[in-house]
Amino acid sequence: MGRCERQRELARRRKRRVQLTKMRVKYAAATSDTEKAEILAKARRMSPFVELAAAAE
Repeated sequence: MGRCERQRELARRRKRRVQLTKMRVKYAAATSDTEKAEILAKARRMSPFVELAAAAE
């Protein structure tokens, strides 16, 4: 039996939170502006309004 839509939605949210946490760590460790721009672009594809710089400071 498959999962209901609510359970799939919750799973997507949980995965997104984990991925964005990893992105924040990578963003904080990045040294060049090009690296930071690439990480930010990838994070924005997952969550358009994400703020990596504010969370890392």
